[in-house]
Amino acid sequence: MRSLQPAARCLALAQHLKSIPYANQPFSAFFSTTKHIMASNGTAIENGTHPLSSDGTTLSALPKSWHFTASLPPDAAFPTPADSHKADRDDLGPRQVKNAIFTWVRPEKQQDPELLAVSPAAMRDLGLALSEADTEEFRQVAVGNKIIGWDEETLSGPGYPWAQCYGGFQFGQWAGQLGDGRAISLFEGTNPATGVRYEVQLKGAGMTPYSRFADGKAVLRSSIREFIVSENLHALGIPSTRALAISLLPHSRVRRETMEPGAIVVRMAQSWLRFGNFDILRARGDRKLVRQLATYIGEEVFGGWDKLPGRLADPEGAPGDEPPRGIPKETIEGPLGAEENRFHRLYREIIRRNALTVAKWQIYGFMNGVLNTDNTSIMGLSIDFGPFAFMDNFDPNYTPNHDDFALRYSYRNQATIIWWNLVRLGEALGELIGAGPEVDSESFVTNGLNFDDEAASKPIEERAHKLITQAGEEFKAVFMGEFKRLFTARLGLKTYKESDFDSLFDSLLNTMEALELDYNLFFRRLSTLKTADLQTEEARQKAAEVFFSQVEEVPGPGTDKEKARKRVGEWLDKWRVRIEEDWTTSAADSEERVAAMKRVNPSFIPRGWILDEVIRRVEKQGERDVLKRVLHMATHPFEDAWTGKEFEDGPTGKGVYQGDKAEEERWTGDVPQQKKAMQCSCSS
Repeated sequence: MRSLQPAARCLALAQHLKSIPYANQPFSAFFSTTKHIMASNGTAIENGTHPLSSDGTTLSALPKSWHFTASLPPDAAFPTPADSHKADRDDLGPRQVKNAIFTWVRPEKQQDPELLAVSPAAMRDLGLALSEADTEEFRQVAVGNKIIGWDEETLSGPGYPWAQCYGGFQFGQWAGQLGDGRAISLFEGTNPATGVRYEVQLKGAGMTPYSRFADGKAVLRSSIREFIVSENLHALGIPSTRALAISLLPHSRVRRETMEPGAIVVRMAQSWLRFGNFDILRARGDRKLVRQLATYIGEEVFGGWDKLPGRLADPEGAPGDEPPRGIPKETIEGPLGAEENRFHRLYREIIRRNALTVAKWQIYGFMNGVLNTDNTSIMGLSIDFGPFAFMDNFDPNYTPNHDDFALRYSYRNQATIIWWNLVRLGEALGELIGAGPEVDSESFVTNGLNFDDEAASKPIEERAHKLITQAGEEFKAVFMGEFKRLFTARLGLKTYKESDFDSLFDSLLNTMEALELDYNLFFRRLSTLKTADLQTEEARQKAAEVFFSQVEEVPGPGTDKEKARKRVGEWLDKWRVRIEEDWTTSAADSEERVAAMKRVNPSFIPRGWILDEVIRRVEKQGERDVLKRVLHMATHPFEDAWTGKEFEDGPTGKGVYQGDKAEEERWTGDVPQQKKAMQCSCSS
């Protein structure tokens, strides 16, 4: 059997693919060049909240599996769990790992851990009863002191913890091997009621071979931030990894900018695979593992090749329609020179998922802060939260990362960067995509792309280039379709009209930026207005007052309040006209529209200043209930109020929630001027 192609040959195709369009296109170009519209006639989006399906099961009874480690090759230094378990914990530290997808590695033992909080929503979605959080087994598993599926006496069992190997492009530069430097996966748990499988993982549980120069630990500060934002994004309807529990490690002090207390977050996701898993294989020329990993994703992560999107009716024209599915594995679609095989369908599924997610980020003003390829999910999940933030005053150039001097990961650039990352993924999958109908031929499987044979390699390169370029159009169409659909819903409209983009969407964002209006508060406060109260210019200018901060004298430095009210009033008039086109003027219709808007426009989002306050109160003042209160608001973000209302999944289960009303009002009100647009570092 012929040996693997050297890395240089794989990189040659990668360099060729970098020339495809949109890889460096500015964010504004997505708006100016795309005319393909996916109209929506709905007023609501699907948010992550839903009724409890059952009381849940116990941790011991939860169905568990280890499909990931059973399907993919482990680190040769520790070929079996027993080899890893017998090794000294220090021997599991940083080094280069090749020809492997993961390493068997156990969490470090923790002394006297304190379980600070669990997410009732995440417990429900995994299938666990909320009462399990009170058991000692749960508390010990949540910090890695007990390994499920492993008998330490016999050194055997159905499963063992592991850490993934991956690389990545960080701030546009190749960073080499990265990997799960402080994350260790425990098992895959399947919700018995829904059948959904989640990979359960600990973050901050100790050093792994991928820790590089770090310590494998996580600090309480960043752990609280991830715990809250993961659950909030899910509740907003934005695909995200989840946070099940958070524990304080009282004997752990971690050095970052200062010495900080350590913590562990129990995270879960349907898959933790990211673009970086392919980046490292491409860089090393490991084409065999690229194919094996891609096959695993198609069959296990996405549930089968037939679940992937088939060829669009007009892939080069207006690929805005929903593609057909149910295409058999071996089916080749498309004309000569642009034949689409299953690996191209896999690539397009990843493209479509990420396009939908970044559109949702833009709609809700969320910024990840570090969109490196190792922080971009195969499943299109929001993943790996560092210096993230939600928008305060609307500013397209805002980045929450104070190390991002070039604004690479600013709000304006997020869609462009996700496509840039997708092009890098296309480079890794380019050989499989370009092979077209020959992808399963014995010669190709064995030898791959031979650059020495131009007659054989050129068609593969050209096909890959054509198909990835074509997929760029699909990315734009899906992104723009979702952006327009959700913006339409946030404005309370039933339908989208071509003229809405300029007259309502664009003009509103320009007004927000010019007058420094709060992005999310604007939509929530707009939800309370009735068109009957906006019939005159005077009435509209009076209504405009609600959008200006009540803690500042003027709507922004150097602005005139009267002109500002007039500008907002003019926009409200255009909005009023469109609302009255879509809805009747009856009181019942008005109430229905207000309710629909409130279902998609949150009254609470976990802003940076709120999280900083919660962190200070938990870490410095020893409070615990404040963490549960902010989590409750984050997982029920669309409520008008929380205290005194009955919830199915409150902090202690079903019942009337008793919180802090004054705290709720403060956290949902105007942001203090000195606390706006906060930034933080990548350290955690």
